[in-house]
Amino acid sequence: MGVLQLNYPCLSSPTLPSNLCYNTKTHKCLTFTNHLNFSKGRIRAVETISGRESEAISLEAEKVEAAEMEEEEGEEEPPSIDFAFVSPVLLPDGSPDIHYRSACGGQKLRDVMLDSNIDLYGPYARALLNCGGGGTCGTCLVEVVAGKELLSPRTDKEKEALKKKPKTWRLACQTKVGKEDTRGQVVIQRMPEWKAHEWDK
Repeated sequence: MGVLQLNYPCLSSPTLPSNLCYNTKTHKCLTFTNHLNFSKGRIRAVETISGRESEAISLEAEKVEAAEMEEEEGEEEPPSIDFAFVSPVLLPDGSPDIHYRSACGGQKLRDVMLDSNIDLYGPYARALLNCGGGGTCGTCLVEVVAGKELLSPRTDKEKEALKKKPKTWRLACQTKVGKEDTRGQVVIQRMPEWKAHEWDK
């Protein structure tokens, strides 16, 4: 336990003043609520800690820090799906132009793309040139390069609209991506009918 020393030369029997505040939980804080002015100076409080008490305090601080780190590690990120949207036009150096986004599952692919500011419709982006998600115009075509297991099966509207298209092509407005707790990665080729390269299957 700490030793309290009162360094004041004219006090013959040192006693603690009533306005001294001592924090008994941490054993670290000794303060006066106001300064006591005497004729020759002020009372000073000095705290000394033994070696064992110092070790105990440092061990306690380490335990608190370790507990805080465990709490931070225990907090997991909410489930999400990582998307890579590939542009149909290559960059000047010939590499693909890829935009990365993350979104929670359970949404339509069209909504994910529009909410993430990914160009879905290209030249059909104006109001009267697409059906706005009804599944009748076929202008929201995408190609699923990877992650098709995370997507819902083709709907009847897709089967009708994509009869002569490759099986990897989907209508973004009809395609639901995973569930709310799904994690994974999906690679989507935008506007596959105008893409400048072929994917290796």
